[in-house]
Amino acid sequence: MNDPFAPPPDEAELASGQVPLDDAAVPTPPVSYAPAADRRPAWTATEVDAEQGPRPTPERWFEPAHAEAVTGGWIPSGPATAPGSRGGTRGGLVGLVVVVSLASALLASAGTYGLLRASGSLDRPSPAPAAVQTQTVTAAQPVVIDEQSAITTAAAKVSPAIVTITSSDAAPNPNDPLGQIPATGVGSGVIFDSHGWIITNKHVVAGSSQLQVALQDGRQFSGTIYGIDTLTDLAIVKVDATGLPTAPIGDSSAAKVGQLAIAIGSPLGTYTNSVTSGIISAFGRTIQVEDGTQLRNLIQTDAAINPGNSGGALLDAGGNVVGINSAVARTAEGIGFAIPINIAKPIMEQALAGQKLARPWIGIRYQALTQQIADQAKLPVGEGAWLQPASASGATDPSVVPGSPADKAGLKDGDIITSVDGQKITALAPLDDILTEYVPGTTVALDVLRDGKSITLTLTLGTRPANL
Repeated sequence: MNDPFAPPPDEAELASGQVPLDDAAVPTPPVSYAPAADRRPAWTATEVDAEQGPRPTPERWFEPAHAEAVTGGWIPSGPATAPGSRGGTRGGLVGLVVVVSLASALLASAGTYGLLRASGSLDRPSPAPAAVQTQTVTAAQPVVIDEQSAITTAAAKVSPAIVTITSSDAAPNPNDPLGQIPATGVGSGVIFDSHGWIITNKHVVAGSSQLQVALQDGRQFSGTIYGIDTLTDLAIVKVDATGLPTAPIGDSSAAKVGQLAIAIGSPLGTYTNSVTSGIISAFGRTIQVEDGTQLRNLIQTDAAINPGNSGGALLDAGGNVVGINSAVARTAEGIGFAIPINIAKPIMEQALAGQKLARPWIGIRYQALTQQIADQAKLPVGEGAWLQPASASGATDPSVVPGSPADKAGLKDGDIITSVDGQKITALAPLDDILTEYVPGTTVALDVLRDGKSITLTLTLGTRPANL
């Protein structure tokens, strides 16, 4: 067996093979050592001192207290080891054994290093690690929205741009026995341009001779009706002011069913700038209001909308206007309606450009198709605008208005318009919505299904009459 204290062989000896590999590679086993068991300290005993009573818990649990640092206290039991005593001799022997063991381990390691160095093993490049198969996650992570925070943030951002509109009619109020108090009404509006441009509902201002517009900050202005929308229940009001707060205008086509909806307005004309919330319940709703007007393509929401909220804003979670509140189902709770802001954008742009409010018109009466209607009428498609014949609808007027742009383009009763300039007509993109993207005088191509055959007609959009 090799001497563990001999110096390690140099590289030349290892390379010549004069040193046995097993002796150089195998380290000398360390000397085993088993120290004698010490007595347990007296403080672990359970007996009670006859003179001092129960012994107190020591101040230190994991190391002995130095005798010189303790005065008048209790020191863990066990005799103090004096220099030169038996305990000191045993401690010296332990230290020697530890030093010898460390030296042996170092010498053996040096020998192993020398052999590996001579053989060139240390100079070999490390093998390339095996390819790790990873899975790339491409799915978008869901965005969690704090609903309460979204509502408070949206309310703070948009409320300054929501106004209360009080309309007065020159005609006396029929409920006034003296006939001296003019009829009044109260609604809401949304400032969309800082130079005093406000979008509201037509039924809030129509027929009024005077308008009073009040802001959240207490300022009041006289307003005038700039124009009435001939297609929807919308109107533009103008006040003589600049630097007004404005509401951010969103994109109603990006809204989804089930997302947060926030309504701001002046319910009952008393509770100004009230904020309610709910969700968007549905799109594409059609209702008929009290005066017989039919409103199409509305957003349905369960956010509380009451009389006076009309003309106010329907917001998304980001505080962007996606609709103008317009109506509520009085025979039910939690059913309100708003006009999508994308339908309002064309007339808002016309007002800012100083143009007269005008909507495109083709001059047809049609039925928006669903698969159920198509099945009942045995039609070949379940989407589109069906120019329903009088025999099927029971109407007395034809589906195509004589002398209208549709009549001039060659449309006939029974035709189904399937697309406009290549944009397909669907439940989410009905004909009226598509036409709002155009201005009167624009020429469009209509894809039409007639008697089971597809044809294309060219039509120049007219201007929608005010009495429609």
